[in-house]
Amino acid sequence: MERKDIAQALKWNLTDIFLSDKAWKEEFKQIERECEAFDFTIYKGKLGDKQMLLECLRVIDAISRNIEKVYLYAHLRHDEDMRISKYTSAHAQVGAMISKIFAEFSFVEPELTALDDGVLQQFIADPDFAEYDYKLRKIAGAKAHVLSEAEEKILMLGGDVMGDFQSVFNMLNNANLNLPKATLNGEEVQMSHGLYGVALRDRDPAVRKEWFEKYYGAYEKVIDTLAQTYYSNVKKNVFYKTVRRYDSCMAMAMDGEDVDPIVYENLIKAVHEALPSVHEYISLRKQVLNIEEQHMYDVYLPLVANADIKLPFEEAYQLVIDGLAPLGEEYQNLLRRGRNEGWIDVCESEGKRCGAYSAGIYDVHPYVLLNYQETTNDIFTIAHEMGHALHTYKSQETQPYSKADYTIFLAEIASTVNEVLLLKHLYKNTEDKNLKKYLLNYYMDTIRATLFRQAQFAEFEQIAHAKAEAGEALTKESLNEVYYQLNKDYFGDGMVQDEQIAYEWARIPHFYSAFYVYKYATGIISAISIVKRILTEGKPAVDDYFNFLSSGGCTDPVSILKQAGVDLTTDAPFKAAMEEFKNTLEEFKALL
Repeated sequence: MERKDIAQALKWNLTDIFLSDKAWKEEFKQIERECEAFDFTIYKGKLGDKQMLLECLRVIDAISRNIEKVYLYAHLRHDEDMRISKYTSAHAQVGAMISKIFAEFSFVEPELTALDDGVLQQFIADPDFAEYDYKLRKIAGAKAHVLSEAEEKILMLGGDVMGDFQSVFNMLNNANLNLPKATLNGEEVQMSHGLYGVALRDRDPAVRKEWFEKYYGAYEKVIDTLAQTYYSNVKKNVFYKTVRRYDSCMAMAMDGEDVDPIVYENLIKAVHEALPSVHEYISLRKQVLNIEEQHMYDVYLPLVANADIKLPFEEAYQLVIDGLAPLGEEYQNLLRRGRNEGWIDVCESEGKRCGAYSAGIYDVHPYVLLNYQETTNDIFTIAHEMGHALHTYKSQETQPYSKADYTIFLAEIASTVNEVLLLKHLYKNTEDKNLKKYLLNYYMDTIRATLFRQAQFAEFEQIAHAKAEAGEALTKESLNEVYYQLNKDYFGDGMVQDEQIAYEWARIPHFYSAFYVYKYATGIISAISIVKRILTEGKPAVDDYFNFLSSGGCTDPVSILKQAGVDLTTDAPFKAAMEEFKNTLEEFKALL
C-alpha cells in the first residue's frame, strides 16, 4: 500500500510541529544563522561563576529545544517513506548540525569537572540550580571519565560519523533487503517485516517454514555486510570505553544511565535459575501442538487455535482504553486525545520504517509509529507504544525541560505495565475457556520474549563486546556461533535448532544501541510488580505509579523506580517475575 492511499485519520499530524516543509526549512536556517552568530566562548573559563554557569546551562537548553523540533520533524518525515531522498537528506542535515553546535559546548563538562569539589557541591545545594542539581551530581561523579576540552570537542565532532553504523543497518534492513515473495492465505505476496510476524502465526507449517527460510535467506545474502557493520559498531563502543577509561563497554553503558551493575547481575542470575521453567514450557508447546519436532519457526504459533483477537484499529484502540481503566479516567482521556489529535501513524506502507516506536519532544505532544495488522500482538503494541507516549507526556507536563527526559532504563516500564494490565483485563472478562488458555499462552510468550529473549540478546551483546575488547575480530562465523549456542541454552532440548536461526542476531536493530535490550527484561520484571500492586492496592499504588510517570529524569532511575514500589537492587522483583511465569505455566496446564 502506498502512503497516499491511507486515510488521513490513520496518519499522524506533523503540522503540530511545523505547518509545512517550507516552515521546517526556514526554522532550520534560522537556527543555523543564530548559532553561527553566537559567541559560545563567552562562557569559557567562567563556569565557576554562578551566574555565568546558570546562563550557559539555560542557553544550552534553549538551543536544544529549538533543534529538537527540527530533528523530530525530519525524523518522522524520513520514517514515513525512507525512499524519499529529500527527507533522508534533511534527517542527515539535522544530525550534522547537532554535532557541530554541541561541539561548541564541549568545554562545559571538562570545565565543570575541573572545578573544586566544594564549588560543585555548593552549586548542587543552591536552590537556583534546582533544575540542574542531578545533572551536576552526575558530572561530579564522572570526573574519572571526562577528557580534556580539546579531546571532548574532537569526540563531539565525531559523533555524527560514529553514529552512521546504525543508519547503514536501518537503510539495508528497511529499504534494500530485497525480501522475496512468499505464500500467505493462498496467495503469493511481497514479504515485509510486518507480514513476517503474521506468517509465523499461520497454522500451516509449510507457510511458516517457507517464510522463515526465505526471510533469513535474505539476511544470509547480505550477512558479510551486516557482520562488518555490527563489528564496526562494536569497535566504536570499544573506542569510547577505552578513551573514557572504563573497564568494559557494559560498565560504560550502565554508568551512562547511573544504574548500579547489581541490577544486571540480578537479572542474569535470576534468568539462569529460571531456565528450567522455560525449557518445560518449550517442551509443553511440542506436546500441545502434537508435533514430532518443534522448529524455531513454530515458536510464535499460538497453542490455542481460533482465539486470536482480530480487530480493526478503532475497535482495538477502544479495547486498549477499556483495559487500562485501573489507571483512572485521566489516563484514559489522554489515550483518547492521542487517537483523536493525530499522534499516531497507524498503517504499514511502502518504504515506511518497520516496527513501532514512540518519539516526543518537550514542546509538542508525543508521536507514535505503528505498522498495525489485525492481530492480538498488534493490539498489545498499541498499548505498549501509548505507554511510552503517556510516560513522556506526564514527565514533560511535570518536570522542567532539563529533567523531563527519562533514561532508557526506565523507558520500557510504562509500556509493559500497559500490556500486562490489558492482558489481565481480557482474562478477567471472559468465561471462554479457549480464550483463557490463549491469553495465558500469550502472557507466557510475552514474558519469554520480553524477559528471557532479551536476556539472551543481552548475553550475546556482552560476549560480542568482550571478544572485541580482548582484541578478537568479530566475523560472521564467530557471531553466528555465539548466537546459535545461546539459542540452544535458552530453548533447551524441546526445540530443533534450525541452522538459519544463527543469523537472527543480524536483524536486531537494538544491537546498534549497545546494552539497551536488557532493559526490556528489567522493564517487564518491574511492570509485573507494579501491576500486582495496582490491582491489589488500588488508588495508593496508582498514585505512586503516577509519581513515577511524572518523574522524568529528576534523579537516578533506580531511585525513581522505587517510587512505584520496585527495588531492583534486591532480588525480590526478579523472583516475583520468575514466579509469575511459573504460576502462569501451571494455570495453563490446569486448563488443558
